[in-house]
Amino acid sequence: MIYREAVLEDIAQIQIVRHLVKENVLSDPALVPDADVEDYIIRRGKGWVCETDGKIVGFAIADLVDHNIWALFLDPEYEKRGIAKQLHRTMLNWYFSQTENTVWLSTGFSTRAETFYRMQGWQEAGPYGTKEIKFEMPFKHWQSLQ
Repeated sequence: MIYREAVLEDIAQIQIVRHLVKENVLSDPALVPDADVEDYIIRRGKGWVCETDGKIVGFAIADLVDHNIWALFLDPEYEKRGIAKQLHRTMLNWYFSQTENTVWLSTGFSTRAETFYRMQGWQEAGPYGTKEIKFEMPFKHWQSLQ
């Protein structure tokens, strides 16, 4: 497994992984066009991918503009191998090397993602709309987890 920074040439494979997920499925794939992915990995923040045999199997993207985690997705065939944890750690270490602003994310209620974020030390911040929960990670809390 190779972990590296995402580049523009990765966008097609990032989109494939995004559409393979079983939870947090996009109702309309057009809601996240390639131009948005480009914006987030080039201008707004940074992204990382996990690659094996030339295939991207997971990715994570942090947004410095709105101080949130824009994406962390994994091909379901590659779950339970520590890939999401490594992408998560890499992303948050980079994020907090850039800013001390609290970072946030949202995910569906009662999902595996909710469980994952709780296990990684995210702090519940209440509902996000009617179908999601909001989590926050303050800088000092992240430091204490390292």
